[in-house]
Amino acid sequence: MTKLALKEELKKWVPEERLLVDAPMKEHTSFCIGGPADILMLAGSVKEIRAALQLCKTQHVAVMVMGKGSNLLVRDKGIRGLVIKLAENFGDINIEKNWLSAQAGASLAKLARQAMEAGLTGLEFASGIPGALGGALTMNAGAYGGEMKDVVRKATVLDETGAVRTVAAQELELGYRTSVFQRKPWVVLTAEMELRAGEREAIAQVMNDLNERRRLKQPLTQPSAGSTFKRPTGYYAGTLIDSCGLKGARVGDAMVSDKHAGFIVNVGNASCEDVLGLIAKVRQTVKERMDVELEPEVRLVGEA
Repeated sequence: MTKLALKEELKKWVPEERLLVDAPMKEHTSFCIGGPADILMLAGSVKEIRAALQLCKTQHVAVMVMGKGSNLLVRDKGIRGLVIKLAENFGDINIEKNWLSAQAGASLAKLARQAMEAGLTGLEFASGIPGALGGALTMNAGAYGGEMKDVVRKATVLDETGAVRTVAAQELELGYRTSVFQRKPWVVLTAEMELRAGEREAIAQVMNDLNERRRLKQPLTQPSAGSTFKRPTGYYAGTLIDSCGLKGARVGDAMVSDKHAGFIVNVGNASCEDVLGLIAKVRQTVKERMDVELEPEVRLVGEA
């Protein structure tokens, strides 16, 4: 099925302005890297998502679901088939007593801010994480001692049969940067989080303090995908990389941040191959000098 034929079929459910042909993925990822997606669909409803997935299944079209693209490294040739983006168009938030529910495209920063405004504590750790709820649940995102599994109690998903089902927290298999969504082709639609009553001013102060720590320690003004490597048991990836003298190391326009060695940043017009080359260099050096195997945290997608 050609991409134009795919677009015509999708137009039965999705407004044409939310179907982007040959969409440059560098415009949809925080790394600002990546070739074109055949079709990028900005999803706005469960009906649209289900229809698109069913169409791709029957027509044998490859499909990928993404959030805000804050943990993605897209290959230079781009992505074939359909990319369904769950972001601002699928980001409703609702608060009732100490429960916060939201669609998968809601940003973590917005969730944390609205929880604070409602006098609810528990999401402060998420206030500076740049991703959306669906991606955060898929990765069990966390920072500064908190993670999604601390607050999420259940999620609504679209399973492999196209059925909408509610999944309890224990079935989500949330662990360090992992979840059931990395092993099953389920799509996060919504999640419900249980928070606690707190003092709005105190919550705001914690969020401000955490965000100031990020600003001082992390290269927030340069394109990246956040922490490049998972934390090895007993170590910190950034400390190991720094100890090997790799701050500022480059391959093309990909560079190990001179502010925080755990980040690889795009200092110009880095390609995916630049980043992969630098990741390989860092892993090899740390293995040789420290005898520690670093595992990438960033998700690599697209056509090799």
